[in-house]
Amino acid sequence: MPLPSSEYAIAFAAALWIALAVDRWLGEPPAPLHPVVWMGRYLGTGSRIAPRMHEAKTVDLPMFFCGALVWCVGAMCVWGIAMALQTLAMLHLPVWAVALVLGLLLKPLFAWRMLRDEVLAVEAALGVSLDAGRAQLARLVSRDVERLSEREVRESAIESLAENLNDSLVAPVFWFVLLGLPGAALYRFANTADAMWGYRGERNGRDWTWFGKWAARADDVLSWIPARITVALLALAAWRWPGGLGFEARRTPSPNSGWPMAAMALLLGVRLAKPGVYALNAEGAAPTPADTGRAAQLGQRGVLLLASGVLLLAAALLFLVP
Repeated sequence: MPLPSSEYAIAFAAALWIALAVDRWLGEPPAPLHPVVWMGRYLGTGSRIAPRMHEAKTVDLPMFFCGALVWCVGAMCVWGIAMALQTLAMLHLPVWAVALVLGLLLKPLFAWRMLRDEVLAVEAALGVSLDAGRAQLARLVSRDVERLSEREVRESAIESLAENLNDSLVAPVFWFVLLGLPGAALYRFANTADAMWGYRGERNGRDWTWFGKWAARADDVLSWIPARITVALLALAAWRWPGGLGFEARRTPSPNSGWPMAAMALLLGVRLAKPGVYALNAEGAAPTPADTGRAAQLGQRGVLLLASGVLLLAAALLFLVP
């Protein structure tokens, strides 16, 4: 028999806490078992359709539809597999087992511990040398790091933590709460597709402007609400609202990533910039090593606030829904 609505809510809240515990103590599963790795392999194979630079066109609707089709096929597969696993668990397992299974399945769809550790590792590497810091940062960002100064490396690391707090945790959890395991899996697929395809112009010898446009816009839509929730979590973690947030957030070309990055810049009182593209809180101080640690602490508090909020929501539903 399917679980009653109230037990469903409690099981999902417990699943999130189980997933966070697994993330905290065990980290990421091995690559051969990681669903995001499987998504990346599918997207990598599909990306071979993208045109070489010498074949690129100003307007290329066939490539747009090809990219959209490959994306939709992958998304349907991801949704279907996740839905089948969730349905089987809810139909055949007791409540505690549903929570455990969903928690274990949810964990690979977000990555907070790895994100935090990688950002702090950039700071540790900067303590050794600028070149070491650049090399560590290259594991986090897609931009060219070879000419970045120590300040720019630190800014990029803090930006990455703020942006990926949304992409790697808040957004998957938001869609998990809203649509269950299929929602989290679909978001992770969309975000991975955006990371691999969502570029304008050339990357790795191919033109992504039209082939990756659907992937980029899909990620924008799915990330819109979670990005604003991430701001609220950071503000609650700091116990103050970042004044001037809207103005600063709109300095970035992305409709979403600027919000958590601008919030982090304003809450820390530092300048965060991407050379030649934007500067957030431009009058702020240059970030120090202590600011990297403060950013990680704000992120950790935001994670606990998010999980606590889901638990409170489940408790409310327990009393309100039969």
